Amino acid sequence: MSGQPLSDGAGRAVGRTVTSAAAPADQRHVFHRQVRFGDIDSLGHVNNVRFFDFLEDARLDMLVVDRLRAGDPPHRGLVVARHEIDYRRPLTFRPDPVRVETWVTEIKPVRFTLAYEIKDDEQVFVKARSVMVAYDVEGARPRRLTEDELAYLKRFFVEE
Repeated sequence: MSGQPLSDGAGRAVGRTVTSAAAPADQRHVFHRQVRFGDIDSLGHVNNVRFFDFLEDARLDMLVVDRLRAGDPPHRGLVVARHEIDYRRPLTFRPDPVRVETWVTEIKPVRFTLAYEIKDDEQVFVKARSVMVAYDVEGARPRRLTEDELAYLKRFFVEE
């Protein structure tokens, strides 16, 4: 999968993934996220809770939207078991989007860990992790990751 950022008509990227089918072992999924007026709090920077929206947008793009673009079924039945976030520096309203880079740091039979950085070319604003669990919605219990899910996740695996 390879693609260019979608444009807002003024040449600004608004939310497109740039990945490669021949991704090296350290490939990161890249999602461009525009800082929105509603993300900004009374102190003039992105509210700490709104960063979870940035992570969710990137995670859904990686696990669902990219798969649909490639003509593959999206990964379903994956739930967040844990979030961890480190705020590195304030992010203010800006005309250019930031990158949410996502990769996999751990894969187990029932769960995996995603690592993220929200950044631009000069600085990292946030570092975060999410533990994701494969979930059987009908049975209301955890399930094992499928072979397809495992193969997809391994494309983004970076040992830390």
